[in-house]
Amino acid sequence: MAEPEAPRGTGPVTIAHIAETAGVSVPTVSKVLNGRSGVSEQTRARVEELIERYGYRKPPPKGNDTLELVFHELAGMHAVEVIRGVEQVARRHRFGVVISETGRGDAASTAVDDLIERRPRAVLAVAGLSEAERDLLKTRGIPFVVLDPAGELPDDVPFVGATDWRGGQLATGHLVKLGHRRLAFLGEQALLPCRARLAGFQSAVQAAGLTVEPDFVVDAPLTREAGHAAALALLARAGRPTAVFASSDLQALGVYRAAREAGLRIPEDLSVVGFDDLPVAALVDPPLTTVHRPLAEMAAAAAETALSLGRGEEPAQIGVEVATTLTVRESTAPPPAEA
Repeated sequence: MAEPEAPRGTGPVTIAHIAETAGVSVPTVSKVLNGRSGVSEQTRARVEELIERYGYRKPPPKGNDTLELVFHELAGMHAVEVIRGVEQVARRHRFGVVISETGRGDAASTAVDDLIERRPRAVLAVAGLSEAERDLLKTRGIPFVVLDPAGELPDDVPFVGATDWRGGQLATGHLVKLGHRRLAFLGEQALLPCRARLAGFQSAVQAAGLTVEPDFVVDAPLTREAGHAAALALLARAGRPTAVFASSDLQALGVYRAAREAGLRIPEDLSVVGFDDLPVAALVDPPLTTVHRPLAEMAAAAAETALSLGRGEEPAQIGVEVATTLTVRESTAPPPAEA
């Protein structure tokens, strides 16, 4: 078989010339370049040989001036704070923001395919991306950043999180200083941030020379309903806790409801600390003592990193943790005298 001729002219080789030389269509060459199925091994080998022979390199995607903000579930007050932080950065850089929700299972695959078609300059994913989703974005040349990762990430994935361990330690240390000895913890232990908050809780308890009953550490989703159910069970015990540290403000609101139903006053009979410092924390009665996690600031930092990657720049650091602080309000006090 004769050797394929190089394309005439001075311009770079095109995908059309490779297709013509290989005797296949342009979409077939595109499938080979993008690692897609639907091409026979013989054809794939022929096309790959020509790509190598001509030194063809797929042009990098241009993308458009949009940042895609991806939620698994677009609900709750957390999303509002995240969107606020991202919008501030987008306005400053004159970028548009596309907000999407992936959902789970097959719906997630479809949502990611749609995202690829939109070809944003960069992606900011809240909580995480699956390995398959990360690989797909890398293949398409679309950089991404994970905000507030829910699980462990590979070392090369940029992320922005919070000092959750320190937040747990601050909350628990505050309760210990008030004199509490029977402390309970609520958190969704499948989530990395909650495990860090629990570790901070345990560290502060141990530093005070205290122990915690195993039944006082409750695995519960970060919702008002789950906080309510968990607190009802805790407060029904004969040796009930005098303080509850909830891993989210929404859980803490559920504890408030359970305390009312049990005939307990906050903070006279039960102290409660939340986590996040959502706007609602200052509006409930009594106002909630909580760990301030600056979601809007975290989202802004993640957006800056994503746009930097979209410009082809290397991030100053792969992982960023924004500091948490304790906001003391009126839901905590010394334990009742009989405790």
